[in-house]
Amino acid sequence: MAPLALGIDLGTSGVRVAVIDAAGELLHTQNCTYNKGLVHPGDWISSLTTLIPGIPGDLRQGIKAIAVDGTSGTLLACDQEGVPLGEALAYNQSCTEQVAHLATLASDGGPAASPSGSLARALRLIERYGSRVLLRHQADWVNGWLLQNWSWGEEGNNLRLGWDLQEERWPERFKHCTWVKALPQIKGSGSSLGAIAPAIAKTLGLASSVMVVAGTTDSNAAVLAANPGANDGVTVLGTTLVLKRFTDFALRGPGITSHRVAGRWLCGGASNTGGGVLLQEFPGIDLKELSRQINPEQSSGLHYRPLPGVGERFPIDDPHLQPVLTPRPVSDALHLHALLEGMARIEAEGWKRLTALGAKPPQRIITLGGGARNPQWRRLRERALGCRVVSSQAPPAAGVARLALAAVTI
Repeated sequence: MAPLALGIDLGTSGVRVAVIDAAGELLHTQNCTYNKGLVHPGDWISSLTTLIPGIPGDLRQGIKAIAVDGTSGTLLACDQEGVPLGEALAYNQSCTEQVAHLATLASDGGPAASPSGSLARALRLIERYGSRVLLRHQADWVNGWLLQNWSWGEEGNNLRLGWDLQEERWPERFKHCTWVKALPQIKGSGSSLGAIAPAIAKTLGLASSVMVVAGTTDSNAAVLAANPGANDGVTVLGTTLVLKRFTDFALRGPGITSHRVAGRWLCGGASNTGGGVLLQEFPGIDLKELSRQINPEQSSGLHYRPLPGVGERFPIDDPHLQPVLTPRPVSDALHLHALLEGMARIEAEGWKRLTALGAKPPQRIITLGGGARNPQWRRLRERALGCRVVSSQAPPAAGVARLALAAVTI
């Protein structure tokens, strides 16, 4: 039987799994939401122990490799045996009290220099739990659970912690820190981490020979699932808004991430705006029906900055940036119109920022995520972006599964 691959996508609101065959065709996908929320590692594991045994048996037995993607920057402190010491710190949680430390440890700029980066969260966790801990991002900790070995970290997930992708090392100044042993040993995206632990394989109903492969971040997995062309940009419209583009070289700047995926540079940024703001503003309301009342060819006349709270990462890296969600009109449809328009404006500013740093301007935008299915939002975005916008329904879990598949078919 040709090998099958399993992708695990650890998102902001829940987990999705996907099984693909040797041709990359999607055979199975299923998802569940967290019970307590993103920052509870117990939810990550309970999701896996629900979803993976639920894969049809003939497919499960054909799985030869697993790869995991996770929210970039969600960081957990655990002990030497991988036991969490508390809740994780979420990717969108800024630690402004660490600004002075960051100026010393990440003085050259880059994704680790921001108070919204993983390094700032790491410093807060070390202050809370001490230096004799392990610091692991969401996907890396789940890989550790699969292996029952928490030694490893994947390169892309650790850029915001300070990993230098071009030099392939931690910064020299980290060597003098008392917590340097808390950092993972870094493996490249797509490389083998080892065989699944026998006890975990039994729990999940998988073969004990299944290989665990270093995955990537959730937004990178979405790009792999979309399979973009040379002139395409990718926007992920999920709880947050993520922009990604393959480039000829790494881009650098506050709030910018440059990953190496499948031998190519994949650069972009993530704004805190997105579907989370819509849920916050319209709890329990059917936005599909409300969206039908919007005329996307007209302006709302309002100028919102639709952030879920104080602070932004991209295209402006400012932990103190205030949301603008007023004045709120009587009409819910007009309020939604202004929110979607504000998000489209942030997206346009994001693409301009990437272009200013050296990326080629995209001629087409491929959109993934729940918001990709909203035709009014798509038209508002086309007007703001000045290019064609198309949708892709391929789940990020299928994208990270491609990395797993490549590791067993080379």
